[in-house]
Amino acid sequence: MSKGPGLFSDIGKKAKDTIISSLYTGSFYISAVIVRYFRSLPLTGIQQNALTTSTVKKGGYSSGDVAAQYIYKNTFVDFKVDTESNISAILAFADIVPSSKTIATLKYPNYESGKLELQYFHPHASLTAAVGLNQAPPIDFSVTLGTPTFALGAEAGYETSSGKLTKYTAGITVTKPDSCGSVILGDKGDTIKASYIHYLDQLKRTAAVGEIARKFSTNENTFTVGGSYAIDSLTLVKMKLNNHGTLGAVLQHELIQKSLVTISSEFDTKALDKTPRFGVSLALKP
Repeated sequence: MSKGPGLFSDIGKKAKDTIISSLYTGSFYISAVIVRYFRSLPLTGIQQNALTTSTVKKGGYSSGDVAAQYIYKNTFVDFKVDTESNISAILAFADIVPSSKTIATLKYPNYESGKLELQYFHPHASLTAAVGLNQAPPIDFSVTLGTPTFALGAEAGYETSSGKLTKYTAGITVTKPDSCGSVILGDKGDTIKASYIHYLDQLKRTAAVGEIARKFSTNENTFTVGGSYAIDSLTLVKMKLNNHGTLGAVLQHELIQKSLVTISSEFDTKALDKTPRFGVSLALKP
């Protein structure tokens, strides 16, 4: 296990990623090849350069982007331009202040969505503070206390233009080598979620997951069960089913070395006349 309790955003993330990640939301979605090229220059320090290109087709609409990444020692730079003329950049610097990470996100033409974030890590605590880069910047703050096996934390968002809290969330998690359980009270106290994931192998590729969510304002309950199963070292299957009848499945297979194909589908078992959602992606990993 890593040192420290981790960030507040890590609470419940393991279960969420297992039952939700890789499930596409479009009616038909194709993600074309993503290629990355890396170069290492040991004589001048630890350095990695990456060039990423991707194309996406959803229905009859196609889009794409080109991104460049640069990593040198404690500095990370990510620059991306897409077919909609949107430009985004992420600059990250580690240890400007000891045990910290500083992240700046810049976007154009939607420059008001940029933000500056500071993360601080301690063996028994972690802090994050983020401020928007505009005239009336929103401010987000989170704190997590504990250890790698037990942690509790809270986060809040404040809007300076209205002087109101936009969000406040609290959570607690217990992590063991083969399992993890979390409870999160969110949506300004209107929603509570409890999740549990249990790993069935040492590589943590096969797991069973359960999640219970209740929305107090509507008295609505959602129960979700799912998991992942490693058919072999090259093939992984994920599935989820909730009490509203939504069934989702993902199949990931490594065709050749560092080439991963993903097929996903999601449909409503209570409305079989509706068109299922379907997605296919192919990626070449570094």
